[in-house]
Amino acid sequence: MKKITKAVFPVAGMGSRFLPATKATAKEMLPVVDKPLIQYAVEEAVAAGITDMIFITGRNKRAIEDHFDKAYELEATLEAQGKKELLRIVQEVVPKNINCIYIRQAEPLGLGHAVLCAQPIVQEEPFAVILADDLIDGDTAVMKQMVDVFARHQCSVLGVQDVPRSHTKQYGIVSATNLEPNIEKVHAIVEKPKPEEAPSTLAVVGRYILTPRIFKHLKEIQPGAGGEIQLTDGIAALMHYESFLAYRFDGMRYDCGSKLGYLKAQVAFGLKHEEIRSEFAAYLKELA
Repeated sequence: MKKITKAVFPVAGMGSRFLPATKATAKEMLPVVDKPLIQYAVEEAVAAGITDMIFITGRNKRAIEDHFDKAYELEATLEAQGKKELLRIVQEVVPKNINCIYIRQAEPLGLGHAVLCAQPIVQEEPFAVILADDLIDGDTAVMKQMVDVFARHQCSVLGVQDVPRSHTKQYGIVSATNLEPNIEKVHAIVEKPKPEEAPSTLAVVGRYILTPRIFKHLKEIQPGAGGEIQLTDGIAALMHYESFLAYRFDGMRYDCGSKLGYLKAQVAFGLKHEEIRSEFAAYLKELA
């Protein structure tokens, strides 16, 4: 039985919807309360038993590498000042058994191309793809839920949720039939269909488990809209040869690629944060 030990994080995007904040800062480093989006994504992977974190980076993304690197001067200063709790927080950004691997995507050629860049590391293993923009809060980490589905069925798994029909043009949409509770057998996938043409309202939202054969199809497909290699097109091609499942995950998703979704995440996570939740809740009541 194959296990998922590698996760790919495509983090080379420009984050243009958050300019000017992302002019010199990676969008994945935008904080939700006191942790950057990319750290939430890595913690989700760690909770799923994944040990190799593969970051597909681009220009101006050094902050991500620095965040997951050891900060000798900062740790020495915190230790000298006796700030043991802050020192623990800094040291636990990356657990000791985790490997961080960085691959530069020279050109922004799309999500499919970013995933393809990971092939030299992934090789012939099934692997996860996590988009940090989609922050998903669940009692059990969503990728852990999906790894468990993969363990039972040993085929590719797409994390999905129902969206309003008017929003289908923003997502990859699947056509599927129910297999068991919360799991659908996928028959087709379409990238950003018009609402009147969408086969369903079941959208893929930033979580994937894929088999290594996806690389063959990503190499062969032609660039789509904007000259980009679409991951959805590679998945559609792979479906002719392998089974795919769509998993309706248990958790609340925040689209942190949008300003509104990002602000909703700040409120939700602020109300859960042990240090500030009481005062923050009181402040929100004052605003109501």
